[in-house]
Amino acid sequence: MVDLSEVDTALVEAFASLVPQLSSSSPPPDGAALEAIVASEATVLLVARDRSGRIVGTLTLAVFRVPTGVLSWIEDVVVDEAARGSGAGAALVQEALERARSLGAKSVDLTSRPSREAANRLYLRMGFEARSTNVYRFSFGA
Repeated sequence: MVDLSEVDTALVEAFASLVPQLSSSSPPPDGAALEAIVASEATVLLVARDRSGRIVGTLTLAVFRVPTGVLSWIEDVVVDEAARGSGAGAALVQEALERARSLGAKSVDLTSRPSREAANRLYLRMGFEARSTNVYRFSFGA
């Protein structure tokens, strides 16, 4: 796993391919958006590569301090359909857990749609526990 410190054409192209596999309602980020993510002190952008060096998966770890401590969230985990089952997702999550712990987080949260059955099995297998909580969203529109 590699956390990125700079954005190149290969990364932008990888996100153009990966994001539609994650969300049909969100467009892939452009280079400027990826540069903002990479530059942010609150996020770590991780990528998984296959043996040829092609980016086959990504995960964003958000770690930030609030009055009750250091919070950590895993967001936008996606592995290319052709690479699923290769261990890339597990490797990304494991690296994110290690990074979060090293940055002082006491726990790591994530959400996953029920329809993403393989991802949900992965999270349970890795020790995540389903929580009884309400998730609320306020949208600012399109």
